[in-house]
Amino acid sequence: MVLFSEDHIQETRRRGRIEVICGSMFSGKTEELIRRMKRAKFARQRVEIFKPAIDTRYSEGDVVSHDSNSISSTPIDSSASILLFTSEIDVVGIDEAQFFDSGLIDVCNQLANNGVRVIIAGLDMDFKGVPFGPMPALCAIADEVSKVHAICVKCGQLASFSHRTVKNDKQVLLGETAQYEPLCRECYQRALQEDREKS
Repeated sequence: MVLFSEDHIQETRRRGRIEVICGSMFSGKTEELIRRMKRAKFARQRVEIFKPAIDTRYSEGDVVSHDSNSISSTPIDSSASILLFTSEIDVVGIDEAQFFDSGLIDVCNQLANNGVRVIIAGLDMDFKGVPFGPMPALCAIADEVSKVHAICVKCGQLASFSHRTVKNDKQVLLGETAQYEPLCRECYQRALQEDREKS
């Protein structure tokens, strides 16, 4: 007799759901997305990962975490394109979801309603601490939301905010450690005050 753990049954039975992994920069969102996608592949599920075509920081085609873990992906310009690639797919991964258009919400709902497991990773707030793109709505419709944290580079507490360290007011500025630092609420407020005093 073969005994299956609940985990295994959930991994192998086709059941539509939306999972959101959100947090600040450097909090391990992409790392967690890659981990879940690799588990699904291991369970012999058909997977496909998408990322915004504008995100070419580490690779044109792969989703790559700050720790250099990677998984191959399909870069796309609009959320509607996802539906063109997912007719035979069990699990869909979407990285950097904050950069997509608001149509992503309907796309994810449609996929989940059709029995697809959708795993989304993205920044929940921009550098000004404002909810970012379609992420708030995706958190609202998700079956499960995992909020992950970085470590504050100033005091070592859990960090939820991405502080931009260069002078640039554009909401979308693709960056790494040279442009952003993860901060806790207290250190973020202090950094904003210092930015205001400088300008």
